[in-house]
Amino acid sequence: MPTRSARTAWNGTLEKGSGQVELSSSKIGTYEVSFPTRSAEDAGGHTSPEELIAAAHSACFAMQLSANIGEAGGDPESLEVSADVSLGPDKDAGGFKLTGITLKVRGEVSGLDEDGFRQAAQAAKEGCPVSKALTGVEITLDAALEG
Repeated sequence: MPTRSARTAWNGTLEKGSGQVELSSSKIGTYEVSFPTRSAEDAGGHTSPEELIAAAHSACFAMQLSANIGEAGGDPESLEVSADVSLGPDKDAGGFKLTGITLKVRGEVSGLDEDGFRQAAQAAKEGCPVSKALTGVEITLDAALEG
């Protein structure tokens, strides 16, 4: 299996510095990061580690769920997955930590009822490699069929 890479170039202090995250393996982009925008409600055109984790988690979960649906005898016609990753203070160790992840999926699936879909989604939440990597963070799931 392949290894994927990213690189960050950072200049300055945490409070006044900024950096650029490069998606090195795919070469599809370089994105601005800074702590002030990371900790603000408005990202101001910058990304953050939390947004990049959310992107990775939503993509991984969607792939795993599509596999689970197929294994259960269903056909995943479309899946809409979002991941919300929260950052907050780490009261025990100091600094910051990921305080929670919410996965939300809405699916158009033939061959599975609501209960079957939810079971496949729960298994995807537990089985996708990104979920496994994030076991120290509480992950909640909101899964439902559309239509």
